[in-house]
Amino acid sequence: MEDVTDAGIYARESSYLDRYVQLGAASGRVLSVSFPEKPDEQATEPAEGDQPVLDRIFEYLEGLEEVTFDDVQVALTVPTDQRAVLEQVREIPYGEQVGVEALTRMTPGLDSDDEDDRIQVRTALDANPAPILIPDHRVRDGPSAAPPAIEQKLRSLEGL
Repeated sequence: MEDVTDAGIYARESSYLDRYVQLGAASGRVLSVSFPEKPDEQATEPAEGDQPVLDRIFEYLEGLEEVTFDDVQVALTVPTDQRAVLEQVREIPYGEQVGVEALTRMTPGLDSDDEDDRIQVRTALDANPAPILIPDHRVRDGPSAAPPAIEQKLRSLEGL
């Protein structure tokens, strides 16, 4: 498992996204990934190699090779029903996409024919604390926790 080096808030500007990528970490886990126009005042910009997860995110954004994050520990501080959905989203391979109905079917205990279960899936996607690491942009007809312009760039990067 890829651990986060130190607790804190880290940010680095992405020319591809025209925004910063900001990562919150504690206890060796990622707490959040966001895309602010300006980083939080508490955020630091780590040198190359000082924050391996952020370095890998930037390798991913370069689009030169397939980068996965399945070994990165994400602290999912969301309700259990949302956690199950987000854990299934992490299973969607790079360059592939599914719909909300298929994701509902993939999630143990949910019924894709039940409107409440599909709403639960959409709610979980919207509450995703770590877009990119939990690639909600691979769910084609669901909301993404990333801003729409960022979601489109991530989809484009993977050819979706």
